[in-house]
Amino acid sequence: MKIAVVGASGRAGSCITAELARRGHSVTGIARNPEKIAGLANVRAVAGDANDRAALAGLWAGHDAAVSSIHFLSCDAEILIGAARDSGVPRYLVVGGAGSLEVAPGVRLVTTPNFPPPYKAEAEKGAAFLDRLRQEKELNWTFLSPSALFDSGSRTGKFRLGTDQLLVDSAGKSWISFEDFAVAIVDEIERPAHIRARFTVGY
Repeated sequence: MKIAVVGASGRAGSCITAELARRGHSVTGIARNPEKIAGLANVRAVAGDANDRAALAGLWAGHDAAVSSIHFLSCDAEILIGAARDSGVPRYLVVGGAGSLEVAPGVRLVTTPNFPPPYKAEAEKGAAFLDRLRQEKELNWTFLSPSALFDSGSRTGKFRLGTDQLLVDSAGKSWISFEDFAVAIVDEIERPAHIRARFTVGY
């Protein structure tokens, strides 16, 4: 497939780009500084601004799917959703956050007392992005939330999937590597199972 990844030079975006390339997909990696995108077979690096709706729609047009992997505080949901609609891309996938996941019925992680203050604004904007997607009547979207701890690690291909609840392992830890997150989102691109829905991944 032809897949566009905006934010392809970031930590999650670079892993998603690498996983797509590894599986033989044709990837358009988009970043403000495309020289920061790793040079890989099947990857074309191009300059793009996530806050330019028309330009982004033009870059996404003709692809089978577009993936947004950018910080929520650095983008505007209306611009990205509008660009996805304008582009005519069949699928739009978003690298989400853990803050909107529930730790109890109706209780989002971001609202709990011990949620780290430095990450609260980003998490709240990510939750608002998800809420906006859920109002979308036309777009074929998917929002993948990582677990609470989201960092570099190993590509194991062994993880669990969930829906709206935070996943926690037997030791009480909620975590996923960028590498395995990338496996999960590319699996979803290849075998759609969460259409117009949010899901989550964790160990």
